[in-house]
Amino acid sequence: MIVSDVMTRNVLAVKPDETVEQAANLMLRHGISGLFVVDAKGVLVGVVTEGDLLRRDEIGTQRHRPWWLRVLVSPGRQALDFTHAHGRRVSDVMTPDVITVGADAPLKEVVETMEKHRIKRVAVIENGHMTGVVARSDLLRALLSHVRDAKPQARQTDDRAIRAAILSALEAAPWAPMTTLNVTVANGAVDVWGTITNPDERRAICVVAENVNGVKEVHDHLVYIEPYSGTVIESPDDHP
Repeated sequence: MIVSDVMTRNVLAVKPDETVEQAANLMLRHGISGLFVVDAKGVLVGVVTEGDLLRRDEIGTQRHRPWWLRVLVSPGRQALDFTHAHGRRVSDVMTPDVITVGADAPLKEVVETMEKHRIKRVAVIENGHMTGVVARSDLLRALLSHVRDAKPQARQTDDRAIRAAILSALEAAPWAPMTTLNVTVANGAVDVWGTITNPDERRAICVVAENVNGVKEVHDHLVYIEPYSGTVIESPDDHP
């Protein structure tokens, strides 16, 4: 399998000039720990994570070094710490160096990259633009999909076509929350993953998959998040 078989498209991202508050709200609303930062041309320029927002003046956690250590730390490093603690824009707190892979990279390369850099997600880049993301959860979903069949390669080409057709159909549906959805296919069996904020979306998403030619069965792993209370309800398939 390669990256394009499992990656999540329509990645949730922020722009460099958006506020720290907007980024934090987006992470909390979607239950994620980080966001990629993309400029107006779609070029990946950084990543902002929960860790980047820990040392903040608003909550009194900014870094305070003793006087003797400040003597050893360069003015530039101290200025950078100040910007991280007090800056209001995503560009002030993001990490500019982002680890990336190509859409045709084998999954083995992705895993090695994650282990080497101790990261949970890798941006997918084509022609300098970000086209998706592969997270640890996407790899686990691919594993779960293929455990059911001892010889997944027999239908690999058909499975890729089925996945592409399902994603295209969902993208054409104006109600589908594409920024939080992902689909994996193994031997005609479809697994649908992601979060929804309207319970009616659950069945509709499954119906889209069921109507694609070649689909044998659909497994619902969608998690419903109640938008007002934040209550999380997992799918009946995962918790019968």
